Amino acid sequence: MDLKPLMQLSYGMYVVGADDNGKPAGCIVNTISQITSENPIVALSMNKNNYTHDVILNSGKFSVSILSEQTDPTVISYMGFSSGRDTNKFEQVAYRMVEDMPVLTDHISGAFLCKVVGSYEVETHTIILGRVVDTFDYNDDIPPMSYRYYHQVVKGKAPKNAPTYVKEEVTAEQPEEEIYVCTVCGYVYHGDLTKEPDDYVCPICKQGKDKFVKK
Repeated sequence: MDLKPLMQLSYGMYVVGADDNGKPAGCIVNTISQITSENPIVALSMNKNNYTHDVILNSGKFSVSILSEQTDPTVISYMGFSSGRDTNKFEQVAYRMVEDMPVLTDHISGAFLCKVVGSYEVETHTIILGRVVDTFDYNDDIPPMSYRYYHQVVKGKAPKNAPTYVKEEVTAEQPEEEIYVCTVCGYVYHGDLTKEPDDYVCPICKQGKDKFVKK
């Protein structure tokens, strides 16, 4: 089946935060949709392998920070390409705690808090329904970052846990892309790492090139 038509659907870029027994947890998602307008309900698609998935279902609540086109791309690297199981992602980003949930403070288009009201499991993801209980930090001066903008302008790629991840086909004319993984934090580098200068460091954990292994 050709999945290319699905790539024409519209998505945004968000940081979803949660309360991990008093500690901030969170990750990047691109699939949040408003379901109702009165007593608003949103639907969040979360991969079951994500640490934040279990934290949300255990705590029964989550926050959403809407990334803007002015959001520093390193925020997406910190929040999207490492695991909260062994990394405090929020050490490297500006945020504040609102009702025990982390919310980004720099260059976002808005934020809101949700209470989980239901969930539905499919093979790889859980669709989590959340009732919006509070909204704040609305900023109409900077447009929210779309998934298309992330790919075409920021030149970012989707991690395998993303609902929109599509494995690229490799042809004779298009050799398979090189991938290097940081053994400390799990950050994924796309391309030929050997072409980076000797003082290159991982954008997340600040370790050197010697901590990367070719995948």
